[in-house]
Amino acid sequence: MTVRSWRAVLLTAMLATSAIQSTSAIGAAGRPQTASPTEVPAGYAITGVAVVDVEKGLVRPDQTVIVSGDRIERIGPRAAVPVQKNLRVIDGRGQFLMPGLMDAHVHFADPPVFGRLMIANGVLTVRDMGQPNESALALRSALNSGAMLGPEMVVTGWILDGVPPLVAQASIGVKTPDEGRAAVRKQAEAGVDQIKVYSTLEKDVFLAIVDEAKRVGLKPVGHVPESVYVEDAATAGLRSIEHLHGFGKLLGRLLGEAIVLKAGGIGTDIDFWPRLAGVNRDALRAALRRIAASGATLCPTVMTFKAFADLSESALAARTYPLSEYVSPVVEGYWKAFWVPSQRTLMEKTWPPMASFVAALHRAGVPLMVGTDLLMAGVVAGHSVHEEMALWQEAGIPAIDVLRSATIVPARFMGRDGRVGTVAEGKVASVVLVRANPLENIRNAQQIEGVFLRGRYYDRADLDQVLKEAKGLARR
Repeated sequence: MTVRSWRAVLLTAMLATSAIQSTSAIGAAGRPQTASPTEVPAGYAITGVAVVDVEKGLVRPDQTVIVSGDRIERIGPRAAVPVQKNLRVIDGRGQFLMPGLMDAHVHFADPPVFGRLMIANGVLTVRDMGQPNESALALRSALNSGAMLGPEMVVTGWILDGVPPLVAQASIGVKTPDEGRAAVRKQAEAGVDQIKVYSTLEKDVFLAIVDEAKRVGLKPVGHVPESVYVEDAATAGLRSIEHLHGFGKLLGRLLGEAIVLKAGGIGTDIDFWPRLAGVNRDALRAALRRIAASGATLCPTVMTFKAFADLSESALAARTYPLSEYVSPVVEGYWKAFWVPSQRTLMEKTWPPMASFVAALHRAGVPLMVGTDLLMAGVVAGHSVHEEMALWQEAGIPAIDVLRSATIVPARFMGRDGRVGTVAEGKVASVVLVRANPLENIRNAQQIEGVFLRGRYYDRADLDQVLKEAKGLARR
């Protein structure tokens, strides 16, 4: 098995068996029910709360926030905002209200469990990065309408790849530029949100897909194909680059190594990452500034590599790894079936320099989005978003910029910043109440006291119930 081909095999197998599964209402007396937005309670007043302004990078203390229906109706100093008697009052003193988090790279193959874990962890928007259109669009509709409990979703649908595609069950294989353009038009007509490209595309086909995607008004996103340099992909218009694919080749060239471009693989440049310290800093900064100037956004998913490194074969066999109670036998079964012990040592050497590289991208001004590659071995829905954010902070990125990369940056990228991404009047009330200031330490974003999902409030007891349900569903 070639380097990282386990990932493609795992994803193929999982997507071949995933399907939209119905979810029950929460069910406990007095708990929020999975229901349409028209049934959202009349309103809330959160009093004395500190509002986190991710755009300005500050906290506004002692505010009252009025939620009416599914929207934030008013925000202002507590003394200046009257509270009507028919509103449910939430005492926000000593707490912080921040935007709902986003996971910009998921494969949502276990909706009942994944959806609950996302809500309980304050992750209220996700971008699904590849499954057949039929299931992707149905899942998006179920989540976005409130018929299924979980975050709102943006989808790419089918992945566009070379022939044969690496992820056969979730891809359209295209061999020529004309076929690539036709595939883009097909995706646009189906109603997907973005166009995902993958690793085995030939350069001319990739360029045609990117051009056609721009022509029909959809952002091309995904892997930098093995046949293309990352700078060329970014300049051509690949708008989000996933998993840092292609940057290993950049490191290799800066190290003076000969680089071979060819279609047909995935992550063949991974061996250069442990040599990051030997790269000339000035040359690297100049290269990253060119990436920043291209307008591309990066979704690094460092957690994917660290999670694999942390997941030992013995822990996987004995189900003694952290949060195993939230991993269904189906998901865990595929982790085991395609477990490659020899990859673990490589991942242990790879993720630390990748984390350092993300900090370098940040310093160079490259926009970043938090994503986890949910479905990969060791990645747990919702929880791993906080782990990814913590890795960035530990690498040297300020907490405010990490939080922006999990809120307003992906909201803008997905065209949803008029709806979510900040705590602001007129926006959807999909926000998170936490017990400590996330701008002081991004780990504080995990101290969740309550969650608003489109105006429906889940207090701590509700969230504990949601987690209990997730455990039960994971045992199915």
